Amino acid sequence: MLTSTPVQLYLGAAGYCTHPEVLTLRGGSIRPVRFPAGFACIIHPVHGAMLLDTGYSSRFFDETARLPNALYRYITPVVYEEQDSAVHFLKRIGLRTSDIRYVILSHFHGDHIAGVRDFPQAQFIYLPQAYEAVRSLGPLAAVKAGFLSGLLPDDFTQRSLPLTGRPRQWTEVRGAKVDGGTGTEAEVTGRTLTGTGAEAPRIFPWDEVYDIFGDGSLLGVDVSGHAAGMMGFLLRTEQHEYFLCADAVWSSRAFREQRRPHALAGIIMSDRREYRSNFDKLVQLHQQFPAIRIVPSHCQEALNAWGTGGTAHE
Repeated sequence: MLTSTPVQLYLGAAGYCTHPEVLTLRGGSIRPVRFPAGFACIIHPVHGAMLLDTGYSSRFFDETARLPNALYRYITPVVYEEQDSAVHFLKRIGLRTSDIRYVILSHFHGDHIAGVRDFPQAQFIYLPQAYEAVRSLGPLAAVKAGFLSGLLPDDFTQRSLPLTGRPRQWTEVRGAKVDGGTGTEAEVTGRTLTGTGAEAPRIFPWDEVYDIFGDGSLLGVDVSGHAAGMMGFLLRTEQHEYFLCADAVWSSRAFREQRRPHALAGIIMSDRREYRSNFDKLVQLHQQFPAIRIVPSHCQEALNAWGTGGTAHE
């Protein structure tokens, strides 16, 4: 196990947009495919219920009714109905908006933050560089960056808990209590070093993590490239380990088949080199820890397999 305290996990999506597959998966179809606006409800045994992102909401259409923001809606056509909202999803699993103590924002694209105003009592957790990268952009630059400032509540800054501390070394977080001594070796079986018969260590690809609650239950990983300061999250339920990788890839096929997006997708990226680096690390994670369920925010395959109750769908 790469994390300690288990949590409950529910995966959902609030609406979807459409894009030609080839833009997100090199060699893919030119036909438009659906990309669900995924989010997660995480229930911690001590810190209670929280959301990772929110998907779309009706406010997205309000904010994109006029130019230049309307360009966002034209470039990525959105399909959304009110019953798709994170609020209605929570009702279906027995939670109210007031139960949500935190909304964790992987990054600040509109399809990830559109529902934050629905949670007036929640505090916001994110990497400060993610917000700093977009907060002062002019109208056209903001649209290019996928940021719609009107989606955020007026008291966003006052309710924010940005992760301003330094990340911790992975070896420090893991230590000997799980991995058997080095912090880089996890329970490896059946993999040997050529010619030695010794088991090969499996190395977690990222050197640094953010231990969100200080108990090893929710580990944030900087997966920037698609957007500055974008975070993925490593966690586990009683049954499975998950890596919620945000938009490090758009589909599970991408890391399984090692197929990066089309070069044109780089137009909207904050840093193409960072994107390639984190893409390669995600491939490495899948290869070295195949039991981990990697969940891209916009992957219909992952949502079909584990969605609407990630803990229950085994």
